[in-house]
Amino acid sequence: MKPTDASNSRPNPGSTDNGAGFEGKVVLVTGATSGIGRATAMAFAERGAKVALVGRDRERGAAVVAEIESAGREAFFHRADISSPTELGAVVPAVLARFGRLDIAFNNAGYQERRALLAEQPATTYDWVFNTNVRSVFLAMQAQIHAMLPHGGVIINNASVSGVRNSNPGFALYCASKAAVISLTKSAAMEYAEQGIRINAVSPGRVTTPMMLASNIADMKAVAAGLPLRRMGEPEEVAAAVLWLASDASSFVVGHNLNVDGGFLSQ
Repeated sequence: MKPTDASNSRPNPGSTDNGAGFEGKVVLVTGATSGIGRATAMAFAERGAKVALVGRDRERGAAVVAEIESAGREAFFHRADISSPTELGAVVPAVLARFGRLDIAFNNAGYQERRALLAEQPATTYDWVFNTNVRSVFLAMQAQIHAMLPHGGVIINNASVSGVRNSNPGFALYCASKAAVISLTKSAAMEYAEQGIRINAVSPGRVTTPMMLASNIADMKAVAAGLPLRRMGEPEEVAAAVLWLASDASSFVVGHNLNVDGGFLSQ
């Protein structure tokens, strides 16, 4: 049965109204200069948060900050390659120096290898994928948890539906790394829930991000047609899920992996 227009209609991509305000909250977003990270940083700022953006591209970072500030909100950009422990280690101190506290962190930055079968992937690619997608989350959470222990906070890690089910041969390393992020999230959540830090993950599906568009999938229309909603997701839709996980509306949600996938994993 063909879905009706109402069932698969695309929401307003600028809308992240989930009933949660973040006035006075300090939010850290990595990979914040494009795609899901940028959409999430903008959404938090729109809802009153002070936002620290982290990324590798100073020009794009400055552009996002300028857009946030033009709306009368507060933000700053910290240049860092999160695959570098040294550069990543300077992120939380920079946030504390600027804003004095950290309330919410969205560990979003990630990397997907070039498509190749497992036996053809060099060990250096394994190191790059896991350093970027897993070790960075581990090190980031350590610093974020220490900053949040005095007053509590929320951490959301960006995983992927590929960490739950790999339907695309050639991306074994990315899929394994995102499965590790989900497991790391659940373990950390159990360890720190009693101390007032809620930790969850969000797993986007087929979303129109630069990473998705660069993944060498030949026919995006075919990918969209294979989803129950018959369309790709938008970064703003993932941002809305992140904001919900960061809000008091999800106060009883701990150690959860929220799939934002247009029904992909339900097929």
